[in-house]
Amino acid sequence: MPRHRLTVLFLAIALAAGGAGSACKKKSPPIARPTPPPPPDDMTANRPPAPPEPVTEAPPVAVPPEPSVSSADMGSLDEINKKGILAPVFFEFDSAEMSSEGQAVLAKNAEMMKQYPTWIVSVEGHCDERGTAEYNLALGERRALSVRQYLVSLGIAAERLRTVSYGKEFPFDPGHSETAWAHNRRANFVVTAK
Repeated sequence: MPRHRLTVLFLAIALAAGGAGSACKKKSPPIARPTPPPPPDDMTANRPPAPPEPVTEAPPVAVPPEPSVSSADMGSLDEINKKGILAPVFFEFDSAEMSSEGQAVLAKNAEMMKQYPTWIVSVEGHCDERGTAEYNLALGERRALSVRQYLVSLGIAAERLRTVSYGKEFPFDPGHSETAWAHNRRANFVVTAK
């Protein structure tokens, strides 16, 4: 092989080896230098930060206290219950859903119970004479629980309300007509403690 070619070949190999070595060499990342803070203003350089603005609250509104009514003014439990202060709620046949009239009655009863916050009230569920005793006991219970739940939604404490079902055992009206049955489908209220 001519010498000239041999020299070119060695030179090519040397360049290739030198280029591969430099390609493997890691480059160091550029060094980031922090930027200096802006020069201080002559006006704000020596001044501390301003204090926060005070919060002004509106003066409280004076609410006159509600006149307290004593349960003793109402008489004995028997007298309270005989007066019918808490009105009964009536239901449709085979239903425990309250009508809008029933809801209005319960709203008035709730207001009365709020005036006498120590009263404990029993909600009695009643039915008409149709149906079996077992069925009517269950229906009376659903009626009493429905009334209780509605009173609780109006702000009456659940601990003040007891429920009981009498089914068809204690009819309000002893008749055997639709009018009598309508009177017997009810939730009745009895104040049991004051």
